Amino acid sequence: MSDDPYAIMGVKRDATQDEIRRAYRKLARKLHPDVNPGDKAAEERFKRVSAANDLLGDPEKRARFDRGEIDASGQERPPEPPRGHRGFAGAGAQGDGWDAGFADMVDADDLLSDLFGRGGRRRGGRVRMRGSDLEGRLALDFLDAVNGATKRVTLPDGATVDVTVPPGTRDGQVLRLRGKGAPGHGGGPPGDLLVEVEVGEHRHFTRKGDDIHLDLPVSLAEAVLGARIEVPTPAGAVAVKVPKGSNSGTVLRLRGRGVPRRDGTRGDAYVTLRLVLPDKPDAALEAFVEGWAAGKAHDPRAGRDAW
Repeated sequence: MSDDPYAIMGVKRDATQDEIRRAYRKLARKLHPDVNPGDKAAEERFKRVSAANDLLGDPEKRARFDRGEIDASGQERPPEPPRGHRGFAGAGAQGDGWDAGFADMVDADDLLSDLFGRGGRRRGGRVRMRGSDLEGRLALDFLDAVNGATKRVTLPDGATVDVTVPPGTRDGQVLRLRGKGAPGHGGGPPGDLLVEVEVGEHRHFTRKGDDIHLDLPVSLAEAVLGARIEVPTPAGAVAVKVPKGSNSGTVLRLRGRGVPRRDGTRGDAYVTLRLVLPDKPDAALEAFVEGWAAGKAHDPRAGRDAW
């Protein structure tokens, strides 16, 4: 089985970051442990795909891998010895002068300096390297994204972690869980877990920025005579007054009933009234309209541009 992250992800070496992101989402949906409970083969593939995406999904790591500076696991590769130097040959080996047997003694210091310059620190004779960041995906219900929630995420190694979703989270937003990534090297700190949120659609609500939009059916009597009715919002139902003579398409603004913001305020909710007649014909209503002279004289299309 290939260790090449490009082969694991099923993308070409010149793939764009968007192509890599789409490939990962497709594979993650197919292989995620929650979708394949008890399937060890799928779980193992999910781990490999997640590790490959951790490398290729980060442009800097990808570039270093392509240059041969790190391997497929994200570990540093020793630099090539300078031209004219040879590796340590051991006792009895044939060399051409003093440099032949001791060239790598200098190169070792160069290697440590190179590692320190790439995020490593030396402590007690060891190189401490921060662990790699891991990436995950969280499918989130619309109302959980708006109101906030706590969700459990399965990590590539099979472990689980609770993720706090703040109120007002948007589709595509990335939540960072510090210290929940891959373990460090040589006692270095662990990386972070980056969780990308995918927010599902709602049957009735639509989000536009921090505002919520909703179509609300009203009866003929409520539209003509006015009424006080309950209107659903993400934070719960509220009582709203429908003005007398409301037309279908009338928009009511409910201040502060939209999406929560970081500063403690909320967006607004916009309710569009939709006039709905009874499903079954009503003889009394038909008789009234038939004899309603003013209604027959009213032309709602008068004065409008050509349709």
